[in-house]
Amino acid sequence: MAIFVSLIGYLVYFNVVKSEDFINSPYNTRQDTFADRVVRGQILDSNGEVLARTDVDGEGNETRVYPYSNIFAHVVGYASQGKSGLESEANFQLLTSHAFFLEQLKNQFQGKKNQGDNVITTLNANLQQTAYAALGDRRGAIVVMEPSTGKILAMVVKPDFDPNTIDADWDYLINDPNDSRLLNRATMGQYPPGSVFKIVDALAYYREHGTLQDFSYLCQGSITVDDHTIPCYGGAVHGQQDFAAAFANSCNCAFVQMGLDIGGDILRDTSEDLLFNKKLPLTMSYKRSSFSLTDDSGAPLTMQTSIGQGNTLVSPMHMALITCAIANQGVLMKPYLIDRVENYAGEKVSSNEPESYRTLMTNKEANLLSDLMTGVVNSGTASALSGRSYTVAGKTGSAEYNEAGDSHAWFVGYSNVAAPDIAVSIIVEGGGTGGAAAVPIAGQIFDAYYYN
Repeated sequence: MAIFVSLIGYLVYFNVVKSEDFINSPYNTRQDTFADRVVRGQILDSNGEVLARTDVDGEGNETRVYPYSNIFAHVVGYASQGKSGLESEANFQLLTSHAFFLEQLKNQFQGKKNQGDNVITTLNANLQQTAYAALGDRRGAIVVMEPSTGKILAMVVKPDFDPNTIDADWDYLINDPNDSRLLNRATMGQYPPGSVFKIVDALAYYREHGTLQDFSYLCQGSITVDDHTIPCYGGAVHGQQDFAAAFANSCNCAFVQMGLDIGGDILRDTSEDLLFNKKLPLTMSYKRSSFSLTDDSGAPLTMQTSIGQGNTLVSPMHMALITCAIANQGVLMKPYLIDRVENYAGEKVSSNEPESYRTLMTNKEANLLSDLMTGVVNSGTASALSGRSYTVAGKTGSAEYNEAGDSHAWFVGYSNVAAPDIAVSIIVEGGGTGGAAAVPIAGQIFDAYYYN
């Protein structure tokens, strides 16, 4: 009797609480049967710009249309040849109709389809277009977020594709491994972090020493331990430096020495506090970032890892989350793309509200990192962003990815430092230095936010 009652209780719970989650799973092919009676709804940006719609001709033939073509390719996705992006994440909502029930009843009797609900996203078409144009014809990814809420405002990935011609281009897209155009580099890309990892180093050092004031280092342009030599970028000799100067100048030698002093275990623990080797609070597909250093890893690997090389890999989205936590006093808000769902007449069906995910660092630690990142803009490698009508805090990075010394260019940062507005994470594949390739992109995005 107890087993029978428990079974009935679970069935009730499943149908009332969990059934929609299973129906809404992108792996549930049952959703596609909804298209037999519902015209797929629209996807819009936060200002009502249509990012995806379904056109129906006089004979009832449906065509999914993406007015911005390639610009939103990875984040909005496609709805044929399988589904990706928001087309997958919001598939259930787009194929569900909350039109007035009498209208739905009438359509059912007349053999007509009902109009699916519309998904209003957190995306901003202006920022998306600005980021897309700023990246140009280079490979890479850009994420723009609102630190105080977790809203994703833009997500640009290149190389890209045109979702309007996905069926015609499919064979080419899946048989072109050199470009990997279907790969969402923002969430699935795995890159060495280079000098943006010095944010993690700084936090680890502070947690170990309780202060940054005791740090002093004489940079002579390179450091050698166990016959392994690491130079500062371009052979720069920074001379005597305190912690703030070493961070602003992105001095490799200082951070190598710091990593050797701290040790692999502390760096690993701090990295995992910042969600390396951990699940990320994302509803979209992603790859976990990885960090594998320990105290037993040896000096050469410790030296490399301390400057964001070695075996460490991270996605642009993950770096955006870390940056948002710093900007938001240490608290990471859950990132989200769907603001609300409305029926085709504009009546609200459901909505998402900002929600805290986890405190990644204390308020004091966040302020300390913010001060260091502000120094990078005021007097360091991102000084091209200084002197504007808004303030910026950030960190540049150059991450080598082959034996020839070619490097990806990074920038992570946020604007209006006292009360942050937006955070960006930018990687330009093969771009060289972050200051030369990624910082100008950040400047265009910040300008678009404040001036357009």
